[in-house]
Parts: sequence; C-alpha cells; structure tokens
Amino acid sequence: MIQVQNLVKYYGPTLAVDHLDFTIPEGKVVGFLGPNGAGKTTTIRILTGFMPPTEGTASVAGFDVIKQPDDARRMIGYLPESTPLYTEMKVDEYLHFRGKLHGMGKADRKKRIDEVCERCGLSHNRKRVIGHLSHGNKQRVGLAQALLHNPRVLILDEPTNGFDPNQKSQVLDMIRDLGSDHTVMISTHHLYDVELIADEAIIIANGKIAARGTPTELREKVGSGGDVLVEVKGAVEAVNKAFTSVKGASDVRCTPLPGGWCRAVVSPQNGQDLRDPLSATLQSNGWQVREMRPETASLEQFFIKITTEQATQKAQQENVAHESVAAPAEKTESVSTETSDPQ
Repeated sequence: MIQVQNLVKYYGPTLAVDHLDFTIPEGKVVGFLGPNGAGKTTTIRILTGFMPPTEGTASVAGFDVIKQPDDARRMIGYLPESTPLYTEMKVDEYLHFRGKLHGMGKADRKKRIDEVCERCGLSHNRKRVIGHLSHGNKQRVGLAQALLHNPRVLILDEPTNGFDPNQKSQVLDMIRDLGSDHTVMISTHHLYDVELIADEAIIIANGKIAARGTPTELREKVGSGGDVLVEVKGAVEAVNKAFTSVKGASDVRCTPLPGGWCRAVVSPQNGQDLRDPLSATLQSNGWQVREMRPETASLEQFFIKITTEQATQKAQQENVAHESVAAPAEKTESVSTETSDPQ
C-alpha cells in the first residue's frame, strides 16, 4: 500500500534521507519512529506530495507520488503535526469546504460529515467556530478532515497531541479501529501509543532504517536478562539482604513504596529463572506479595538503545573523517641553493 524504494533527500549538502527502503502492507497500523532530525518529517512530506525526493521512488496505493501526484493524494488522508485549520469557520463549514476540495457532491459530503463527526467525537461541536474550540477538539477536526474522503491510506503526525488521558484512550481506540478499513502510518514521540495500537514499528535514525518489527519483537531484542520484579511488604534492608542470599542472584535493587511495601528487581547469574527460589524465600520470611513477574523491556527502552547506538556510530564516523581531513601534510625539507660570487 505504501512503498518506498531507495529514497534519498538532500537539503543542500545535508543528507536527510539516506537510501530508505520500506513497504507498509494494506490494513496495517505502523508506527514511524525516530529522534528529532532522523528524517521522519522529510519522508512524510515526500509521501504526501509536499516535496520531491532527490533520488528514489515512493508510491501510495500503486500511484507514484512524483509521476501521479493527484492520484496519490486522493488515496491519502493526512493529519500534519500542526493542523492548518481555518479558525474563523464553523466545524460544519470547514468540513464542507474540505469536501468540495476533494470533489465530493453535496449529498456525499453531508453523509460523510455526519459519519466522521460521530467517529471523531465532534457531533456536539459541529456548529461551533473552530477558533473557539479546545486544542484537543481542534485536533479532532484535523482527524475528521483526514477521514472525510474515505482515503485508503492515513498518515497521522502526532495524532494524540493535546488530548488528556481519557481523550487519548478514545482516540487510540479509534485509530486501532481505523486499521480495519485503512492502512495507517503514525509518526509520534509517544512510544507507548505505538505499543498499544501498532502492528509494527519502523525506527529510523540518520535517514536510515535502524530497526523494524512488532513492538513485542523489538522489546525482546533489548531483553531483561531474566530480571524478576517483586513487590513485597517488608523493610527494604531485610528484603535486600534476603534476596541477595538467594542462590543464583547476582544483583538486587530495592526501592521503598508507600504502606511498608518495597519493590525489588533481582538479576540472575547466567539468565536463570529465579522465581522458584524467590518464592521459597518469600514463604520462609512470611512476607506478603502483591506482584512477582519477569521484568520486560519497553519499546521506549529499545528506541533509546538503538538510536543511541546509531548516534554514537555516526559520531565515530564523523570523527574519523574529520581526522583524515585535518591530518597534516608530510613535512618537506626546504633546499637552499648556494650561488657563488662572479669572478
């Protein structure tokens, strides 16, 4: 549904996108992640027809974004990070205006506006001036206009910005549901959102793909080394001492919690499973336990790990290149020529 091949983009001498290749199949929700300056926004601008690539190709629903830009745009619903709304217009007026731009007839516009306002939680705000809406409701208007022409592909840049936790949960549920009818590409810094709703994540750094996989697959690449998290009712010092003496434990980190509880993270030697010996220790001490589970990595931990590695690698390469350029030329001896006085 979205296909990018050998995509390159230079801004003057600066390489922003470096021979990028990826495909997003139909009916998938994919997180498009990366640190600031990684090339995310540039890639999205190329896909949505806002700028051409320096090299390579990109297509949406089979239409080349450079050779068939109008056809490609018709396939896309785009929510930019800063949604450009006409704030003096009412919600209904704005959506009718957007529908006309898409060439939609009056009856079709009315039907679709009813549907997207219901889906985006705007039914009670349709007659309000956009400029008088809260930031979160303005974001809902942006989502509604992206959905209005029922595109096959949705490209959403920071779609949950401005929502409180309850509103964010509702919007994430909606985006997950949209994945059954659309291909959805989400660019966001909220990695937990991607963990909740995405089928897959693509992480880019320095204009290249640094990692790709399901959130579970990427978390497992970080690994926890077999760490076990235990929440136990007991003094930190006593729990730390008891868990340190467990056979196979290599490290214990305890932190106090309210109500006399503490949280302990116990690391094993050689990745062995410590749950049975820890259970025996808890039982012998008569401590209450409210949680014991393997400690798992988060997508955020993997993101930090892989992007830090990429940044370090780039810095090393730049240092080598700088040292090569700055290396002094070989010293050459000057030769003096003696001349004799004329006779």
